[in-house]
Amino acid sequence: MSRGRVGPALCLATCLTFFAGCATTPPVAGDGLAGRLSLQVDAAPPEPARQLSAGFELRGDPARGEMDLTSPLGTVLAQARWQPGRAELQTPTGQQSFGDLDGLSRSTFGEPLPLTALFDWLRGRPWAGAASQPLVAGAGFEQLGWQVDTGRLAEGHLTARRSLPPAVTLRVRLEDPR
Repeated sequence: MSRGRVGPALCLATCLTFFAGCATTPPVAGDGLAGRLSLQVDAAPPEPARQLSAGFELRGDPARGEMDLTSPLGTVLAQARWQPGRAELQTPTGQQSFGDLDGLSRSTFGEPLPLTALFDWLRGRPWAGAASQPLVAGAGFEQLGWQVDTGRLAEGHLTARRSLPPAVTLRVRLEDPR
């Protein structure tokens, strides 16, 4: 990992903490989702492999929302908040601001994650903002270069994989599948 990049979990924690403490962000309305997630990013020299496992609470929608990440012991790792034109991350080490969710995810994870699309993916459907196609084998779809497996979503499990180097796997286990 380059010296200039903060560790993914620490950066994410920083971003999330900042959002939680930001008084200028209006309250978020809408359904929330909670559960556990794990993220694995394969090594792609010169970067080593990276992984993160955390509990999460996601509220809002792609335009305005909040996400908290916690350790298995319940310690807040990070808090993120976003609204049009602004995304903020708070961790125990400080806070950062970004122009959007893509900038936040790229800085936090070292790779862009489709956080905007994730809201729809967790509900078992492709995001309306990009073309998609059904997976050839199994339940799910391909979108934005990711293969999204929704075959076990009724049980609360979602897996999304991006095979382009570095390969990335995101696994989500929802507490209350809907």
